[in-house]
Amino acid sequence: MEVILLEKIENLGDLGDKVKVKAGYGRNYLIPTGKAAPATKENIAYFEERRSELERKAAELLAEAKQKEAQLTGMVISITAKAGEEGRLFGSVTNADIAEAVQQRGVTVEKKDIRMPEGPIRLLGEYEFAVHLHTDVDTTIKVLVEPE
Repeated sequence: MEVILLEKIENLGDLGDKVKVKAGYGRNYLIPTGKAAPATKENIAYFEERRSELERKAAELLAEAKQKEAQLTGMVISITAKAGEEGRLFGSVTNADIAEAVQQRGVTVEKKDIRMPEGPIRLLGEYEFAVHLHTDVDTTIKVLVEPE
């Protein structure tokens, strides 16, 4: 299935690229979320009419992500949690907890933006996590998990 991308998608292509994807990925994800349109003559012509508007919107999103990156660079988040004597937490600290702590600092971040490759935090200590703000913008934040 050929689609024309309406925004930049990581590992796939840039705005306006005509790419070949598997039918299920295009039909079930890209087209319903508005990230792509089927590559028909009508859709390509419609895209060319709207190209400047879509490029402006993409530039605004990139500028917003760079602004958030500047605010998050060097940020240290402190989260308190109940822990046992050996430093093991009763429960865990997830990306939702970290996103909430960042939002309390005045920066809007979604929980899906915080990358936790090893899963939730289950021990006290200091951790660094990647924050994926845009396909071109990534930063890291430091999280301190302390006992209550």
